[in-house]
Amino acid sequence: MRRDRVTFAMMIGIPLMQLVLFGFAINSDPKHLPTVVVSGDQGPLVRDLVDGMRNSKYFHFVEPFPTEEEADRLLRMGKVQFVLHVPGNFSRDFAKGLRPTLLLEADATDPSATGNAVGALRNLVNTVWQRSLGGSLSYLSPGELPVDLRIQPRYNPEGLTQYNIVPGLMGVVLTLTMVIITALAITRERERGTMETLLSTPARPVEVMVGKIAPYILVGYIQVGLIMAVALAVFRVPFQGNIILLAVSAFFFIAANLSMGILLSTIARNQLQAGQMAVFFFLPSLLLSGFMFPFRGMPEWAQWVGTALPLTHFLRIVRGIMLKGNGLAETAAHLWPIMLFTFVVIAAGSKFYRKTLD
Repeated sequence: MRRDRVTFAMMIGIPLMQLVLFGFAINSDPKHLPTVVVSGDQGPLVRDLVDGMRNSKYFHFVEPFPTEEEADRLLRMGKVQFVLHVPGNFSRDFAKGLRPTLLLEADATDPSATGNAVGALRNLVNTVWQRSLGGSLSYLSPGELPVDLRIQPRYNPEGLTQYNIVPGLMGVVLTLTMVIITALAITRERERGTMETLLSTPARPVEVMVGKIAPYILVGYIQVGLIMAVALAVFRVPFQGNIILLAVSAFFFIAANLSMGILLSTIARNQLQAGQMAVFFFLPSLLLSGFMFPFRGMPEWAQWVGTALPLTHFLRIVRGIMLKGNGLAETAAHLWPIMLFTFVVIAAGSKFYRKTLD
């Protein structure tokens, strides 16, 4: 153990990482969810409702009163979790006892992220106007609920968990298999004694890395096709977007994970260390990407870490294309972080590879 310091560090590091992630970062009751209000009425009753929602800690208003089109775009891109629609005649109908309609649109691609917030809003509308229902409005207080609250879960109206889990499995499976397979590539060469022959060739480090990565891209696409076939045929997951856009996005994600595997293989001294390092990378990706737990339920520092991981962005891409029908404009915002990750990892891998030439 004293000689194999990397293995010993993994034995200590992985349990500590799990303790930190599960103890501090994982939260199944997300709060401060980004919300926007589309309202033609900015009277005191609407302000009371917004203040009550903000004080509940479940809703965080990120942009005051956008247009219908802008609110829909924010919801499709995943920048907001809720859109509250307030009709322009809300205050007038409220005072007349006509029970005006409040519509709350929710991004239900992850049902677990919205359930508690919706329940809090249902309870909130029973109490938020109690202080306002005085004087001329006192006749409304003892009666039924003064508004008609309607919840519209978009992109997954039935709240089926397989619509969220099955597309996400595409990213999880690719991360696990691509990183581990390539992490063993160069270490296997070294253990079998063929590394010297490879190093004696005039191939540059980047060329060797590309040569190691290229065959596994086909393997990755086979996995993507298999998961897509099962998702559509067995689980009946809807597909609203463009299959070509998904294939292009999958290429960049596969390349990112293969590059990470190559980087680990250049650092590790043997296949055991390479496998341990792959697990060390896979665990944060699984737990901080939003696959198992709501992403916005994590503390801010954990969200920053998750944002640096390619799996986080690919989950949003594949769910957005399949469930929301997102196009290139919505997908590009998550493609460039994956491409940047790939570039940085390849550059780091080339640097470590050159050290092996000494």
